[in-house]
Amino acid sequence: MKQFFFFSLVLLMCGTYQRTSAQTAKRVVITGIDTSKKPGDDFFRYANGIWYDTIPIPDSQTGVGSYSFMNYPQRKRLQGILDSISARKSPAGSTDQKVGDFYASGMDTTTINKRGYQPLKPIFARIDAISDVSSLLKAEAEQQKAGNGSFIGFYVGPDDKQSTVNIAQLSQTGIGLPERDYYFKTDSSTVRIQRAYQNYLTRLFELTGISTTVARNNAMVAYGIEKQLAASHKTNVELRDVKANYNKLSVADLSKKYPTLNLTTLLKDLGAKVDSVNVGQLAYYEKLNTMLKSVSIPDWKIYLKANTLTSYSNFLSQPFVDASFAYTKILTGQATKQTRAEEMTQAVDRSIGDALAQLYVKKYFPESAKKRMAVLVDNLKKAFEARIDRLEWMSDSTKTKAKDKLHAFTEKIGYPDKWRDYSLVTVKRDAYFENRLAASKNNYVYNLNKLGKPVDRTEWHTTPPTVTAYNNPPLNEIVFPAGILQPPYFDVNADDALNYGGIGMVIGHEITHSFDDQGAQYDKSGNVTNWWTESDYTKFKAKTQQVIDQYSSFTVLDSLHIKGALTVGENTADIAGVAIAYDAFKLTEQGKSTATLDGFTADQRFFISIARIWRVKTRDAFLNMYVNTNPHSPAMWRVNGPLMNFTPFYKAFNIQPGDKMFKPEKDRITVW
Repeated sequence: MKQFFFFSLVLLMCGTYQRTSAQTAKRVVITGIDTSKKPGDDFFRYANGIWYDTIPIPDSQTGVGSYSFMNYPQRKRLQGILDSISARKSPAGSTDQKVGDFYASGMDTTTINKRGYQPLKPIFARIDAISDVSSLLKAEAEQQKAGNGSFIGFYVGPDDKQSTVNIAQLSQTGIGLPERDYYFKTDSSTVRIQRAYQNYLTRLFELTGISTTVARNNAMVAYGIEKQLAASHKTNVELRDVKANYNKLSVADLSKKYPTLNLTTLLKDLGAKVDSVNVGQLAYYEKLNTMLKSVSIPDWKIYLKANTLTSYSNFLSQPFVDASFAYTKILTGQATKQTRAEEMTQAVDRSIGDALAQLYVKKYFPESAKKRMAVLVDNLKKAFEARIDRLEWMSDSTKTKAKDKLHAFTEKIGYPDKWRDYSLVTVKRDAYFENRLAASKNNYVYNLNKLGKPVDRTEWHTTPPTVTAYNNPPLNEIVFPAGILQPPYFDVNADDALNYGGIGMVIGHEITHSFDDQGAQYDKSGNVTNWWTESDYTKFKAKTQQVIDQYSSFTVLDSLHIKGALTVGENTADIAGVAIAYDAFKLTEQGKSTATLDGFTADQRFFISIARIWRVKTRDAFLNMYVNTNPHSPAMWRVNGPLMNFTPFYKAFNIQPGDKMFKPEKDRITVW
């Protein structure tokens, strides 16, 4: 999740709290409760309804509020840093120079527009030189090393069966629509997106100087190849099967199995000197092996050009950027483009993010936040351990191993102990495309250099200013970047009820991911292994099935249902996250108190804080895509779903039979 620029903007955006005077520590007043709503009918609307009904979504955004949409105001903060640093001359090769000149190069639209699509011509020339499958694969390898692979999904990551070592991995890829089902659904909404994407491809080809007829033909050729590849893709739900995605095989055997793909040569061209590789989705590479012979070389060349155009369109002149946005507008409902400064702030963050993060942390992240977070994390772990001990469905032997895994956690808060080195990235003030390419090539080399080496457990997989938190099962770690450590999630001036209901719920959520349907398959060292008794795991699966069934019944946008099987991990983490955070809150002085503050009990403040951290409003088109592709439930159900299963919530707000959120106690789901 991401951040913002002035605290006053956070209050405006989130409408969550009103601070008292600076002299009054740990006091935040809750405002904006919609008293026309019953807490037991729709707690999301009770806590957020006034805000939801009055807040406009900026035309340049797909949504507004907390969680990932805090990245919008957060970019303003980062933009302030970039505007300042790009306006001065810094020593060549310094962090300030790289960050400032990278941003300035992207803001120089005059130079970018003069170049048109000229930066792509050398890439197109290499594609035009392809004459057979061998040269096609060699061209793909070259594009991979430039950070723009088309039909090969190559990366380096921990071995799921030996998590201390990084290995070569291959995954399904090759498509331009959000996921496989977009190629095969026939409802009007999806067909509209298919046509918008085809029109997007057509327009990009037109901008290279060819006729509309040829451009349309090229677009349909590329789309047809993507559709064939998509047919072999696993669905997002199928991709949740951790063990099915582990197929570590020898390169020699794979070369025999997929002779046209010729992995021996391909991996060598990628710079990966290995004798084995994990192929996450075998069906995809079986299909690709067949298509390398069944699809003509001229058609493959069109496909590679289409992929190049879509990958780089936003790095080029304004007509390419406009074409990209015309498609995005249909896909997400976003009304207008973001400002150039917003886009370039994202570009710097994505390309040389740790360099920008150093400047951000120095200016905006206090050490006091890191210290208080450490206390919260420690209390949440204690609460989770106590919940493990109280589980009636789990045997003592499995409980011991679960607690061993909990104790083995690595916690990362704020920012990494060591920053990424960008010394190999040359940044020029007048070469935006080349700057993006240099950063991409550096990222490839950075990741390739991990191959066959011990896993670096200090590495971060997001930039510190990003408003997010994550759990990484192969490293058995939970990570809370500086970006999320701000209101409404965390506030050093807020009482414990708000912080435990905010960031505490997030901490509990991330802890639980080590014990959700996927995380539970990894042991304390990050290896995929069965540390459960057979009986315990059967009971666990039955409980997660309850989560799937319940959330599948929740509706979004009238008749659209949440995909329970896709979101089960996040929903399990939400349900447990609330419970763990509440137990941890009860360890604090305020949590034990019966006193009220501004008319709310401590428990009520805790639950209102939970509702406020998921205060989000989105465009319908974006929400439709979100439900179809995202493993998280929409914001309303991240509040109402967990709370309708949590008995202390019922007591805090006197939820009674007849209230819409009421569930008999026997039907309330508890996993952890």
